[in-house]
Amino acid sequence: MKVTGVLPLFFPSCRRLWPGRLAGLSVTLLRATALEAAILAGHLVLYPTGLIRERHPAALPAPDDGTARLPVRPAPPVVLLHGFIDNRSVFVLLRRALAQHGRQRVESLNYSPLTCDIRTAAELLGRHIEEICERTGSARVDIVGHSLGGLIARYYAQCLGGDLRVRTLVTLGTPHSGTRVAPLADAHPIVRQMRPGSAVIEELAGPAPGCRTRFVSFWSDLDSLMVPLETACLEHPDLDAHNVRVSGIGHLALPVHPAVAAVIREALDAPHPGDRSTGGLTVA
Repeated sequence: MKVTGVLPLFFPSCRRLWPGRLAGLSVTLLRATALEAAILAGHLVLYPTGLIRERHPAALPAPDDGTARLPVRPAPPVVLLHGFIDNRSVFVLLRRALAQHGRQRVESLNYSPLTCDIRTAAELLGRHIEEICERTGSARVDIVGHSLGGLIARYYAQCLGGDLRVRTLVTLGTPHSGTRVAPLADAHPIVRQMRPGSAVIEELAGPAPGCRTRFVSFWSDLDSLMVPLETACLEHPDLDAHNVRVSGIGHLALPVHPAVAAVIREALDAPHPGDRSTGGLTVA
């Protein structure tokens, strides 16, 4: 899929659009902006709770009451990876939604906001996943990464041999080909690595033959942090990549919105297809 432009409302070409269409876009934009503000306020309240180290309760043995039970299809653990200057509290609602639909092994990793290198963060993620696999007895995991978290997870799966461990990687508003938003933020090294043409972005664009991870990339038509918008789509000839368009919500809403959570669950539960075609799903 191809998206041209960010907000037609602010371009001269808007004169060629019907007034009703402009009004509809304005209402959608206002709603999305209000939702982003509400989510940001709520997240600021929850942010301190995400600084607390996550506990990993021991698995409880199945009760032996003599009754026959239907077999349960084992699901790999889900690892949640937050974005830049954030923590695991951003996934409170998504984590609950996954647990309510049978995903009992959901874990998260906090990396420091002082992290200055995507490669270093990817190595940390790899060690964390090895510990999860050893503790749970699972050979593979699924990952959901928001924004920068998706880029870190992709680097681990694509460039560090993590495809042996990562079955499905879901990215939410991740700048797969680099974003040009907020040029003044280039003072931070990891922001520079998220720019188009950076060494990390170029490395990810390189050949990746035989990569076994399945990628599902969610992108929003109102994501103000993805410049251009299509950077959140994953297009790579060697990767099993599926892009899901989300309409009418912004960057912060991606890990929170219930409609997105429902499609994330479907993506994690779906069997791996044999082909390598790119999907064109839409979340309205």
